[in-house]
Amino acid sequence: MSFLLDFERPIAELEGKIKELRRLMESRALDLGDEVARLEARVTKLLTQTYGRLTPWQKTQVARHPDRPRFRDYVAGLIEDFVPLAGDRSYAEDPALLGGLGRFRGRSVMVIGQEKGRETEDRVRHNFGMARPEGYRKAVRLMRLAERFQLPVLSFVDTPGAHPGIGAEERGQAEAIARSIDTCLDLAVPIVAVVIGEGGSGGAIAIAAADRVLMLEHAIYSVISPEGCAAILWRSQDKAEEAADALRLTAQDLQSMGLVDEIIEEPLGGAHRGVQTTVERVGDALVRHLDELSEIPGAELAARRRAKFLEMGRARES
Repeated sequence: MSFLLDFERPIAELEGKIKELRRLMESRALDLGDEVARLEARVTKLLTQTYGRLTPWQKTQVARHPDRPRFRDYVAGLIEDFVPLAGDRSYAEDPALLGGLGRFRGRSVMVIGQEKGRETEDRVRHNFGMARPEGYRKAVRLMRLAERFQLPVLSFVDTPGAHPGIGAEERGQAEAIARSIDTCLDLAVPIVAVVIGEGGSGGAIAIAAADRVLMLEHAIYSVISPEGCAAILWRSQDKAEEAADALRLTAQDLQSMGLVDEIIEEPLGGAHRGVQTTVERVGDALVRHLDELSEIPGAELAARRRAKFLEMGRARES
């Protein structure tokens, strides 16, 4: 693991000692197995304690971890015969939002999702997962294509938010997001969304107004980033940790409010410590929900989906 969060440093120190002991065992033929086992038990205990009591701000950091599985990891691990489809047929191709056709465990599907990228050059090319209007218009095109051929849609959400640039606004960012949300709500085929990292604002819900909304255990989903909230309310990003507490952006908070349908457990220590395990768990959850949704007629699916999101907007009596 190349990137360390501040609260992971004690764990990393123990793991470093384990690596050094193993190196000594190999190079000098020393019997240090008992000590290694003792340290490994301490690491497991510390991981369990640390990740069992993460604050909302710490979960935000985990959700943004650069080693978390990205959209392309899920495609590579879950989708066979993937055929990428590009362009919005109106303006341009947007590398921040990818999509295409493939087979998921024997079932033909349409897959869409935000891609943040990995290394610096890759992240810049994908605009850090912040889609422009053409990205959301491409999503609409692909969702309608899926509906035409009666294919379920799998959506992977991982974005700080839609691109906030002047050019994006001039090309109708708000309209593109609104149309994408409306398309999600109107589709006569199953749509399952998974928040795999950050679910930021309208940029996230544009492809997450789904029959079932799933979240990874340490993902976040919010109307605004903690930094953005702090800048508005306190005129200072130094209050980001306080804003994260107030926003109730964790998967556990959102499930308690009925805004997400299932939390997918991450490997001990977060998805960045077990990429393949995480991908497989997400796949298992998707299968379960697709099996259930495939039994429901398309018109009824769309009606239920729209009613579900309208209900979320009703004011609740205290």
